[in-house]
Amino acid sequence: MIERMARFVYDFAEGDKDQKDLLGGKGANLAEMTRLGLPVPPGFVISTDACRAYMATGRHPDGLDAEVGEHLRTLEETMGKRLGQPEDPLLVAVRSGAKFSMPGMMETVLNVGLNDDSVHGLAATSGDARFAWDSYRRLLQMFGNTVLHVDSSLFGEALDALKDERGVTADTDLDAADLEALTSTYKAIIDEHAGRPFPQDPREQLDLATTAVFDSWNTDRARLYRRQERIPDDLGTAVTVIAMVFGNRGAGSGTGVAFTRDPATGAQGVYGDYLENAQGEDVVAGIRNTLPLADLERIDPASYAELMRIMEVLEKHYLDMCDIEFTIERGKLWMLQTRVGKRTPEAAFRIARHMLGEGLIDEDEALRRVTGEQLAQLMFPRFDSEAERDLLATGMGASPGAAVGRCVFDSATAVAWAERGEDVILVRKETNPDDLHGMVASRGILTSRGGKTSHAAVVARGMGRTCVCGAESLDVDVAARKFSLRDGRVVEEGDVISIDGSTGEVFAGAVPVSDSVVVRYFEGSLKAPDDALASAVAATMDRADDVRRLRVRANADTPEDAARARRFGAEGIGLCRTEHMFLGERRQLVEDLIVASDTEAQEAALAALLPLQRQDFTEILEAMDGFPVTIRLIDPPLHEFLPDLTELSVKVATGQADEHDRALLDHVRRLHEQNPMLGLRGVRLGILIPGLFAMQARAILLAAADRRDAGGDPRPEIMIPLVASVRELDVVRRTIATVADEVTAERGPVEFSVGTMIELPRAAVLADRIAQSAEFFSFGTNDLTQMTWGFSRDDVESSFFSTYLDNGIFDVSPFESLDTLGVGTLVRIGTEKGRATRPDLHVGVCGEHGGDPRSIHFFHGVGLDYVSCSPYRVPVARLEAGRAAR
Repeated sequence: MIERMARFVYDFAEGDKDQKDLLGGKGANLAEMTRLGLPVPPGFVISTDACRAYMATGRHPDGLDAEVGEHLRTLEETMGKRLGQPEDPLLVAVRSGAKFSMPGMMETVLNVGLNDDSVHGLAATSGDARFAWDSYRRLLQMFGNTVLHVDSSLFGEALDALKDERGVTADTDLDAADLEALTSTYKAIIDEHAGRPFPQDPREQLDLATTAVFDSWNTDRARLYRRQERIPDDLGTAVTVIAMVFGNRGAGSGTGVAFTRDPATGAQGVYGDYLENAQGEDVVAGIRNTLPLADLERIDPASYAELMRIMEVLEKHYLDMCDIEFTIERGKLWMLQTRVGKRTPEAAFRIARHMLGEGLIDEDEALRRVTGEQLAQLMFPRFDSEAERDLLATGMGASPGAAVGRCVFDSATAVAWAERGEDVILVRKETNPDDLHGMVASRGILTSRGGKTSHAAVVARGMGRTCVCGAESLDVDVAARKFSLRDGRVVEEGDVISIDGSTGEVFAGAVPVSDSVVVRYFEGSLKAPDDALASAVAATMDRADDVRRLRVRANADTPEDAARARRFGAEGIGLCRTEHMFLGERRQLVEDLIVASDTEAQEAALAALLPLQRQDFTEILEAMDGFPVTIRLIDPPLHEFLPDLTELSVKVATGQADEHDRALLDHVRRLHEQNPMLGLRGVRLGILIPGLFAMQARAILLAAADRRDAGGDPRPEIMIPLVASVRELDVVRRTIATVADEVTAERGPVEFSVGTMIELPRAAVLADRIAQSAEFFSFGTNDLTQMTWGFSRDDVESSFFSTYLDNGIFDVSPFESLDTLGVGTLVRIGTEKGRATRPDLHVGVCGEHGGDPRSIHFFHGVGLDYVSCSPYRVPVARLEAGRAAR
């Protein structure tokens, strides 16, 4: 173990895989492979502590440069050569590596140490001048772009121009003289656009590359990726300095990426990409189409056999699917990286069950290996297999899903079109890290180059975006904003296409979608044994249900929603919004209630609503028979059921109104409020118009009596909204008690309970008093978030939330995931104080946070009894409740 003192640099032999906080994921795993005796080039790690110190001061911390010098000398002694020496130079790779994998988001510089002198020494020692000049031009391109901020397209254009001049299509067709000329061109580009020459001092190269890696932690794309993946901004990145091994040394050399299992499906086998005579960035960048890893067995049987052995060692050691980067230099295999591999949701579920079956992990670990968000992605629709399709091309299915959208050919357009509500497919020759904004905005990604381990594939899988890579029959012309096919057809920007990330197929037009296998399983139309994925999901859900403490209910306002929620595993309704029952044709009855001029007219309007509400509640209680049904009495302001004040005023002023409209305008003016969400609504409305809550309570209790008499098991819970004082609740409870006595006299006793929503900060801090009258609490975290932050959700999300996210004020919207520090504290206080008064108090949550995975873990920890969410989030909540318990 590493002894933590005032140190910033550590040799590979000093660390292990559990020190990702200090060494970053890449450094910790290189250290672990070194400990396992695997073939890892020697090197050292500049820690995340150094990066954080650099970010705080803007300069390398005191002592860092000296420590790097000491470890560099040790590396030079191990290798028997000095960095950048003229004869047989030591070269190093300078690579980023944060605690959490951020593929392609930060910087790497290869071949550090080469200069105008040492390139000749490398040529002489290797006996391969082409290899030496190829390595130098790669350093110039990477250093120029990464460290000196020269536009990478300038180097690409120079390379393409040289190939055109020589009449070749592949980089490998250029000879040593061509590449030597290219390095001169690259140096001239650097001189012109960087404002300084390329540094010839190897140590200066190393120091500048280290600084560039530190700086890459805070690039726009890295910050966006962290926000997307909810990675904290203050972790920093480590820097790995590792002796170069070369996959571009001609025959017998190459580089590749391997997975111990298929990251797309979870199937066991040989998966990965290999490129002969190439360096590692060529594979990830997708600039050349790769060979399947299985072809390596034919090309280099000995290296292939050793790689298979090492893959087995790593998977059994990490007890998980591993992602491996390797290089072969003239028949010698070197391991350059391993990590627990990113995978698709389907692969996550199948791999977890496979490894459980193989005895590598136990049931609880299999449950921890999957997430609610992955399950949610598996519930997305798929293309309808019966629909007509017009196949354009077939590539590699790199990230599953069905995506339909308009073609766009750059990230800026993808973002702009998405912001105006368009679904888009980002089409590129290959993606690079700067395309992240466009990938986030797009429904799917399509590339003509690259394989399953290219940047597009890896990032898309991590984000859950549909992706098809390596569709070679597409000739993508970004400048002309179109792609052409070999049969002469042309698809232009704005044309609709559909891509299947499972099969790799690309279709013209919009292909209809159908329910996914997982939804069909939850709906009951597909039996789990009939499909491998459904079987894996079913087994995982069974385990989650066995171990979870939190119950899961659904927010449902109709019998259809209630029935669907029950099929998805809901154990009751946590929120039935009665105001939704007053829309449509019934709106007129509410209007009659509002404009009633006397008690008789008001009672007549309520009497007309009663049978309709009774039928509503009867059907919902039937759909959820045997489970609790929490019915919230009407909550929104009454003006929402009336015409808009401005529109009605204009109508009257312009003489278009009749007598009814003119009378109605008076009532609309009377009920108009500057801030209606803080006005006459919820319990306040029930107190002002007691007959309204009385009618609803009567309808609920009569419906329960109807279901009971029909042989059912109704379990209604009446919930009073927007309570701030126990006295408000007492007033309404007296009304409900009077109604209950009347129903009991008519139909016999009906079992029910009365509780309240806790959605105001005052209610949370006075929960001990409110619990004197409430038999249950349900936290309405949507309104509680608004009230605690002082936000009007409808306004702030579109006005300044994006700025707050960009500035790190929010890691995520507090309406998407619970603000555990602020709102969460109120939930904790309310729960504890309520149960101090009433120990058997039943407590749940019915805001949108009830279906958010991170929030569910918090609610489990606070001791809530249940969460409630939309029907389609019920399986997600069940799974996360199980994971929270383990």
